[in-house]
Amino acid sequence: MTTSKLVRPTGPLALSALALAMLLALSGCNGDDGAPGEMGATGQPGQPGPIGNNGQPGFAAANFLIANNGTDNRNTVDVVNQNAAMLKRLTGLNNEGLALDPLGNLVQAGDSMNGSLKTFCQIAQRADGAAFNLNRDREITGATTGLVNPKGIAYSQMRGLVFIADQTAMQVTVYGGAAAGNVAPLATTTTDAMPWDLFYDDNNDRLYVALTNGVLSVYDNYVASNYAAMPTRNITPVDSNGAKQSINLHGIAYDRLSDKMVLSDVGSASDATDGAIFVLNNISMVDGNVVPSRVIKGPATKLGNPVDIILSGSELRIAEKANDAILVYANIFAGASGDIAPDLTTSAIKPEALVELTASRQDADISDISSAAVLLGVAVSSNPAVTGPTTGQISRLNAPLTSNLGQYNALQNIESVTFDLAGDSYTTFDTATSGGIVISNRVATMRLGEQYSAAQDRIITGSNTGLISPKGLDVDSASGLIFVAENNATTPGVFIYSACASGNAAPLLTLNTAPAQPWDVDYDPTTDRAFVALTNGSVAVFNQVRAKWLAGSSVISTADRMITPAVSGVAVAAPTNLHGIDYDFASDALIVSDVGSAADATDGKIYIINNASSAEGLTNIAVNISGANTLLGNPVDIMYSGEHLYVAEKSNNRVLRFDNILNSAGGNIAANASFAVTAPESVAIIPVYLSNRQ
Repeated sequence: MTTSKLVRPTGPLALSALALAMLLALSGCNGDDGAPGEMGATGQPGQPGPIGNNGQPGFAAANFLIANNGTDNRNTVDVVNQNAAMLKRLTGLNNEGLALDPLGNLVQAGDSMNGSLKTFCQIAQRADGAAFNLNRDREITGATTGLVNPKGIAYSQMRGLVFIADQTAMQVTVYGGAAAGNVAPLATTTTDAMPWDLFYDDNNDRLYVALTNGVLSVYDNYVASNYAAMPTRNITPVDSNGAKQSINLHGIAYDRLSDKMVLSDVGSASDATDGAIFVLNNISMVDGNVVPSRVIKGPATKLGNPVDIILSGSELRIAEKANDAILVYANIFAGASGDIAPDLTTSAIKPEALVELTASRQDADISDISSAAVLLGVAVSSNPAVTGPTTGQISRLNAPLTSNLGQYNALQNIESVTFDLAGDSYTTFDTATSGGIVISNRVATMRLGEQYSAAQDRIITGSNTGLISPKGLDVDSASGLIFVAENNATTPGVFIYSACASGNAAPLLTLNTAPAQPWDVDYDPTTDRAFVALTNGSVAVFNQVRAKWLAGSSVISTADRMITPAVSGVAVAAPTNLHGIDYDFASDALIVSDVGSAADATDGKIYIINNASSAEGLTNIAVNISGANTLLGNPVDIMYSGEHLYVAEKSNNRVLRFDNILNSAGGNIAANASFAVTAPESVAIIPVYLSNRQ
């Protein structure tokens, strides 16, 4: 086969050829343009294109929980986004009403077997497929509870109370949020008909109960009136002619800003077409027959059995059980009544209840405050050597240390006390043979003049806990962990428990300090580091504590480093016996107390060690407070307020305050304030933000 090759001309020949080509192009082949021809016939119109899909409303970004109650998915809870896309599924839970406490723990009712109320710890942090676990979570159930068919629930963030609509028992049952086990309720209120759901207005102490006879009962001053036995008002949705519209109320949702209540009505439970939504105005004031401002019902709504509803702003989400769907109306408060289709419909098999997954409290825990805090008061536990009138008491002093505001009695020989961000107290106790932790509901902000009650509070104790002689403790609210310094000589260490646990729960992680015995611990969540005060005069430092637990560790066998307080490079002379400890992340300063000899009421000291994040071995003390003027003998516990240091001085029966502690010159200085307390064992500040309502 041959191929031809095009050769480009060069020289004068090439120029002539190019000129000729350009001339032909410009001359149009040397002829004039012809006359235009006639226009052709107009073509036929094309067929219309297909109709486009309607756009999806731009719902605000948020995550929601769906309780499932079908044959195959009962006792699971799904986490979905605002468009109902699945994020994860959690198992082993309950099947009815949902609520969240201020710390991000899920509280859920159930009636699939026995009546139950489960608390599932730190739900946002649990992995897909995570299951309810009694070593980490807790449950109220059993014959003593009286729970039969608990449905909807409401949670009082301020008071720490759970209100349960128990359907066939025809009552509202009330528990404290820290309770667990087979315990009797704090209160019960018999309702006029079977309740299905309820809403509690924390600000106004008002309880709304949706009844299955179509009536909304309202209890004003519910808690303040000792759990009112009779409703203040009964509200019935009617039409403009006064005819009753409601049949079988189920879901309830309240918008505080507009004072509007939204109710769902399932009608007949066997009819998948007769559901309705009612919007009622001025709900805090109306009584009797009320004409709703908006009614939504009809075949386009897909409302059959709308068993639960929640508001996210003006967006209404509906658990539509009969039609296996989650329905969303973008603005439930605007628009006319009628047969109006939802703005979003997604498939969900037998959804029973909903709740929005809101952010938990973001404040610093009381042991982690790094800037001057405004205090509601200061808590002090009393632990005299011989049982007396103050044994078991947690007193609340005012911040200036001039008066005692009142007491709560934990009914145990208390060692140390601290609080989580909800205001619940955690107190260690020990007896001759065993120890434990008492968790009491809202002691920081309420409960003055009260004592431990199983209907509100709970205890972690038993052989699995390993607790024999627990002393100081710390709580990390964000991760839901309790750090306890276990002082016994055989198995000394820091035992870490779930803050949701109850009863004979084993520790999730152990920090081994043997052979040294710990007295106190301060966990810093910013660096994931635990500082442990040892009675041999040193501080053990454990790094990446939570990270190692999440990676599967159950024991951290040795500390990453040891810090030994020193003066001019020489360790503090014996007797040295570290007790209280508090780390300040902002200044990287470590504050510790040294009781010296427990039998000497004059040799106590306070040390400040700088650069604690990197200190190791013999470390010179930056500030040393000691001497007769200090009144330091046995300073068994300390807490830093972001500015001042509070000290439980046991041998001299005082609570002391040293002001501007990080800038102190140290030495034999007197405390800036003090208050007499019988054998104070521990001290904990109460910032004002613990009383904030969520």
